[in-house]
Amino acid sequence: MENQTYARALELKEELIGYRRYLHQNPELSFDLPKTTAFVMEKLREFGYEPQRIGRAGITCTVGQGGKTILLRGDMDALPMREETDLPFASQNGCMHACGHDFHTTNLLGAARLLKEREKELKGTVKLLFQPAEETMDGAADVYKNGILEHPKVDAALALHVVHAPLGTAGYTPGHACGSSDVFTVTVHGKGGHGAAPHENIDPINVAAHIILALQTINSREISPNQMIVLTVCAVNAGSAANVTPAEAVFKGTIRTMDMEVKAFARQRFTEICEGVCKTFRASCDIDFIGEGIPPMINDNALAEEIGGYIDDMLGEGTTYHIERMTGSEDFSVFSPHVPCALFWFGTGSTEEGYAYGVHDPRVTFNEDAIPMMAAVYAEAAIRWLEDHR
Repeated sequence: MENQTYARALELKEELIGYRRYLHQNPELSFDLPKTTAFVMEKLREFGYEPQRIGRAGITCTVGQGGKTILLRGDMDALPMREETDLPFASQNGCMHACGHDFHTTNLLGAARLLKEREKELKGTVKLLFQPAEETMDGAADVYKNGILEHPKVDAALALHVVHAPLGTAGYTPGHACGSSDVFTVTVHGKGGHGAAPHENIDPINVAAHIILALQTINSREISPNQMIVLTVCAVNAGSAANVTPAEAVFKGTIRTMDMEVKAFARQRFTEICEGVCKTFRASCDIDFIGEGIPPMINDNALAEEIGGYIDDMLGEGTTYHIERMTGSEDFSVFSPHVPCALFWFGTGSTEEGYAYGVHDPRVTFNEDAIPMMAAVYAEAAIRWLEDHR
């Protein structure tokens, strides 16, 4: 027997694909989402909601009334990278939805419509969250500080994320699922001058190089091999001429762990090493972390298993499966210390299916057949969970 929620989502497929293509063609970054938020607010009002802004650029609304509350979250921001697909709706503004957040926003809009149409059936409340700034790892913290888990109080939370995997599959990791994330920028201050007279300068490039090498000893010599830690420098910028020593060098990267104590220790040693190496070479530095960083993502085992059952009932037995924990981060993790959470990774095309690239690649594409599936998963999971927890 065909599932009612999925059948209705399939009827909305072309409309939802239109939403996705608009969002894909108009990617925006971090908290600066004027076109995206205007589009989301417009659609929600069309569906009969009264959406509210939360924090710097978030949007929330509710459907149903009373009882338990389940939160459904979709993120909205893109990446600062130039798209290299030949899609007719490819972005032209130097940014790209290379992580699939255009899918996430669209899927949550689809779920919003499905839930509104069946509002009288709901045995509680569904809270929708359209979240900014996941890529910079500070959007969830912003909406959390502004009360997203209150009024009404949230009892469980669900997020879906696209992934390079067979279409229509849904993977999750019991327990620790994703790494924490601390995003850093270090500015090394030296003394510029002529490249032919290095003794008269304090070379920030040399200092930065020594720091970057020394930081790798946090991984290899200061953290137990039984613990997971990844410290990666992903950007280094300094100078503009072949014969001029610059006054500054800047490098950026992330630290990821699965343990809050390891996270705190790594941040402490990071700071000590940067400052110590600078002192050795008569330089100085500014160290900037984006806030406190985010914790590891921890799935609530009971909730994830329960929602996995709903997905299998709707899309077929075996749709859900266990996957290994990943070192990558998802700032949905900000909610997991406060409320039971479940994060699922939904397949939007594998290499064998003609989708050769994964997220954060400028050539990545996603199978739009996943859109009605994911919209239906959001809605069906909320309907079923509220029924089972009334």
